[in-house]
Amino acid sequence: MLMDKKILIVDDEIDLSTMLKKYFELNCYNVSVARNGKEAIEKAGKQPDIILLDINMPDLDGLEVCRRIRDFVSCPILFLTARIEEQDKIKGFAIGGDDYIIKPFSIDELGARVDAHIRREERRQNKNVRTKFDDDLVIDYSAKAVYFKGKMLPLLPREFEIVELLSSYPGQLFSKDSIFEHIWDMDSNADVGVIMEHVSKIRAKFAKVGCKPYIQTVWGSGYKWEK
Repeated sequence: MLMDKKILIVDDEIDLSTMLKKYFELNCYNVSVARNGKEAIEKAGKQPDIILLDINMPDLDGLEVCRRIRDFVSCPILFLTARIEEQDKIKGFAIGGDDYIIKPFSIDELGARVDAHIRREERRQNKNVRTKFDDDLVIDYSAKAVYFKGKMLPLLPREFEIVELLSSYPGQLFSKDSIFEHIWDMDSNADVGVIMEHVSKIRAKFAKVGCKPYIQTVWGSGYKWEK
């Protein structure tokens, strides 16, 4: 059982947020609840271990909340939504979301997914410190940060995970399916198409500071890190 983990529940449906609060408190989580986007941004500053974020809220929706907090919150963000359109999913993953929970959902399945994301974060945080140097590029695996000529690149968590995976095995080819399986849950509602969008954003951030792209496309096969 996960003890004393902080979870932030963001949903304007009072009955649902109250039910979720009781469920996670019974499972030994320290629960905070936000009823709207503005309150969510304020409470996200307390650095929860995971965030359940409803998309369909008035004024400031969950996607905009995610966009605003992602630069200073590194924990998993799980969207709660009745939306099932592919474009909504792609947009959510592109701005830093980690998973989609489609309403209505099984509360036990939700609990299991939350536990899985928490444990994954713990495994990542417990990795040995490893730093890779290559000319002016520095990858600090323990801090989940990439620097070029001393300046940190603003990579989102999923973007860093792709860099981490590929750079750990320079020259090795990874298919999109393989990258997806390494980084996303098998039962996630994302699809492999999101990999291309993430790689494109990584390359753009590298190019903006004058760094070579490093991630090479092998057409029809996948991606590899330049040796």
